[in-house]
Amino acid sequence: MANTPPVHDMANAIRALAMDAVQQANSGHPGAPMGMADMAVALWGPSTAGLAGHLQHNPRNPHWANRDRFVLSNGHASMLIYALLHLSGYDLPMAELKNFRQLHSKTAGHPEVGVTPGIETTTGPLGQGITNAVGMALAEKLLAAEFNRPGHAVVNHHTYVFLGDGCLMEGISHEACALAGAWKLNKLVALYDDNGISIDGQVAPWFVDDTPRRFEAYGWNVLSADGHDAAAVSAAIAKAKTSATKPTLIVCKTSIGKGSPNRANTAKAHGEPLGGEEIKLTREALGWAHEPFVIPADVAQAWNSHAAGAAQEAAWNTAFAAYQAAHPELAAEFVRRMAGDLPKQFAQVAVDAAVAAHTKAETVASRKASQLALEAFTAALPELLGGSADLTGSNLTNTKSTPALRVDVNGAVVKTEEGKTGRHINYGVREFGMAAIMNGVALHGGFIPYGGTFLTFSDYSRNAIRMAALMKQRVIHVFTHDSIGLGEDGPTHQSIEHGASLRLIPNLDVWRPADTAETTVAWAVALQNKNKPTALLLSRQNLPYAPKRDLGDISRGAYVLSEPADVGLKKAAQAVIIATGSEVQLALKAQELLATQKIAVRVVSMPSTTTFDHQTVAYKTAVLPAKLPRVAVEMGSTDGWWKYGCAAVVGIDTYGESAPAPVLFKHFGFTPDNVANTVRAVLRKR
Repeated sequence: MANTPPVHDMANAIRALAMDAVQQANSGHPGAPMGMADMAVALWGPSTAGLAGHLQHNPRNPHWANRDRFVLSNGHASMLIYALLHLSGYDLPMAELKNFRQLHSKTAGHPEVGVTPGIETTTGPLGQGITNAVGMALAEKLLAAEFNRPGHAVVNHHTYVFLGDGCLMEGISHEACALAGAWKLNKLVALYDDNGISIDGQVAPWFVDDTPRRFEAYGWNVLSADGHDAAAVSAAIAKAKTSATKPTLIVCKTSIGKGSPNRANTAKAHGEPLGGEEIKLTREALGWAHEPFVIPADVAQAWNSHAAGAAQEAAWNTAFAAYQAAHPELAAEFVRRMAGDLPKQFAQVAVDAAVAAHTKAETVASRKASQLALEAFTAALPELLGGSADLTGSNLTNTKSTPALRVDVNGAVVKTEEGKTGRHINYGVREFGMAAIMNGVALHGGFIPYGGTFLTFSDYSRNAIRMAALMKQRVIHVFTHDSIGLGEDGPTHQSIEHGASLRLIPNLDVWRPADTAETTVAWAVALQNKNKPTALLLSRQNLPYAPKRDLGDISRGAYVLSEPADVGLKKAAQAVIIATGSEVQLALKAQELLATQKIAVRVVSMPSTTTFDHQTVAYKTAVLPAKLPRVAVEMGSTDGWWKYGCAAVVGIDTYGESAPAPVLFKHFGFTPDNVANTVRAVLRKR
């Protein structure tokens, strides 16, 4: 495969579409797509055009389970993948390319999953694409170990990534690529667009890493190729696919803005249109005599992947039919898992777990309550894939049903004596990497990932949490040590603003449960939320069980936990105390203190403000009557509570201190007396 027709013209079609779309939008990044065009031909070029046909995909079915996953980690080069999707035959017409970066188009500035057919993940923040790809490759490896049987390799595909200097400069790439080497993800192939240019110009003064040796140290294969020699790149991909124990990095030396006489190898090619005159000169230099957005019929036919893709999927369908005949239960389970559906019996499992928690009424930390819930749910859901960022003994994310994930020297997933694969991941001290890898696992399908760390370290994970919410992925974050209740470790580890800041992320469910029943319900809701991630904020310290009349309303995010009658008063409530997590017990004790003075209050437990906010007006009014003054109690930033019309908030808007937890509670006013005094002060002002 030399860079002669059709290869030469196929690459130039990408270059032309990139510079034309960016010019028409007067916005975008033409240089990287122009530089990576030959790499793209090497990977994406179909066998029907006489090319290697490396990429296993079907444009008519972007969701085919055994497709290769392709991730454009340097997402600013989005016109590369939009051109590829259009040319290959996905449902992305030329009109969408002409509408690049415009309102409601399918060609956003950075690729977005769920918006454009064929996009596997939303890549905007650099480094997260390669990290998502690690998660995808891990999911493929684990599913293959779980479902494949001799003669039936129904899970057998690769994950390919294009990435650039920016992705490698971001620290998250170190976290993820080190894990990829440790896990021996041999079906992960990354192609590095080594063009040496970023927005600020030549990267050499500030990016001096020896990238090949860096990846060799991770345990990767490292190959190199001229990024403008499609045949050389294709040969490197073919070699990478033979690896049995290592992921592969292919270093492709390229010129950004390839073909542009005056912009190639300059920062100006990176993030601005070439301009009409330069585009004219580029067309002449490339020998591309066609008008903007015009692809000649022979080039369009060379790129079209419908026939090759249909044949690939048809062959897999035949193989899967044989698998179904030989292993019907496994096949049905695989279909269910890839669809993201929970087992039919899960609803009853969730109810039984909540009832058991209510019946036992145990006094335990909510982090332990989380583990108790997970014992039930991991036993019922083989797709639950857990982990922790070096804090398993603190986060309590492991269960009897989730042995540790281990890979042997030959790259095989180690199985237990019962033939089960490991389902608990030791991520090491890599919070950001863990969060973005979980996103990749969820995007791949077949698993529901969850992972734990301390709540204060959600700062490290935050951008990946935001991306999960943006992408509508079911990822569950277990954040323990949720407050000043952490104690002696001091303000560096004590969460103050973290709960409030997480609640600000659209489409993220945040739960701060008060006891075992609320924690179990929170987990059940998170598992059933197919289109959103969840953050569970859990205590280090033990929490007494709060008696309940009914478990049904917990899932609504807030409910009436205790009325005046529950503490011996026959009069109607004069105020409402709203509390979350460990502070629910403060609210209940304050209610008792106030009752001795004939002051009647209602206690509302609000484990999830984000869930409660989506309830009907009628329900919200029933829980928080409009005429009753409200006092909120939470060991965290007070800002978010004023939206509930609170007359006062018992919270903390400073950093914590280093001391035993009981001392801190008293020091910062988290005592029944202070909560009761706050309610009395509010009532005096009315």
